[in-house]
Amino acid sequence: MRHRHGYRKLGRTSSHRKALLKNLSISLINYEKIETTIFKAKELQRYIERLISHCKEADFNTHRFVFAELQDKRATKKLITEVAPKLLTRNGGYTRVLRSRIRRGDATTMAIIEFVY
Repeated sequence: MRHRHGYRKLGRTSSHRKALLKNLSISLINYEKIETTIFKAKELQRYIERLISHCKEADFNTHRFVFAELQDKRATKKLITEVAPKLLTRNGGYTRVLRSRIRRGDATTMAIIEFVY
């Protein structure tokens, strides 16, 4: 049983899962709206909202923390200078997950994840 289990494994090893979330985060920051499977979107939502919460105070340590997570200079800069200032007034709920369609190949539920400005 999965009672009170902390996260979804997504059928991957821990290093693969970490790389997946990092790459999905970079894509979400760059394009501000992406489509993926519903379970990846829900895990990405937890991951990216934690990063945005750290970006509320944009100092040097914030840059270090976000870069350590994303390892992408452009995405780090865009998150701290463009995305996070738009979300300063919100106390959470920075992203929205909307179910979009059923994928034809394997009939999995797809979702769109986007920032809420």
